[in-house]
Amino acid sequence: MQTAGDSADQARPLFGGALSAVVPPGALDVSELRDIPDNQEVFAHRHTDQSLIVELLEYQAQVSDQEAARYHFEDIAGSNKALGPGGFQVAAVVEVPKPELSLSECSCAWVLTGSQQVSKFNEEATNGVAVGLGLLRLPQFSTDLLVTFNDPQRIDPDSSSASADTRREPWTVQDFQRLVQTLTLHDPGLFG
Repeated sequence: MQTAGDSADQARPLFGGALSAVVPPGALDVSELRDIPDNQEVFAHRHTDQSLIVELLEYQAQVSDQEAARYHFEDIAGSNKALGPGGFQVAAVVEVPKPELSLSECSCAWVLTGSQQVSKFNEEATNGVAVGLGLLRLPQFSTDLLVTFNDPQRIDPDSSSASADTRREPWTVQDFQRLVQTLTLHDPGLFG
């Protein structure tokens, strides 16, 4: 299995090298374990049940920049079947200043923090997951680039995730923010 490299600051190629970003050391490339859609790069922590997803989605022109992160978060909540009472909650949506980003091509960037109650593999048991969502908008490429950080906070004992060791060097919000801030475009041909 590939790891992100020995250095915490080493950029990892994404989407065949068209993008790169600093991914936490030791992250497992999930595409080596199962099929992943072509518009995603998915990384899993080796010991916890945490994951990081970099995803290229269609630009949502009908949604204002400030509301776009919430729009995508609610779409993810729907995909995760986290729609019932208490199924998902947005805590904050904050704009990221462009000077803090490597992806100079984006028109704006936002970070949403929230939570979802989700089950894995359509199980009955639900887990409380803190979600960080980074949105970098690329209207000139008709693309919304999402970075999602899934960080389980409460795992149901009956969940298949109950065996995860959440104490072994978990990823931090800073690891997520570093990935968002270091995303770099190398080949605009990625967008077609």
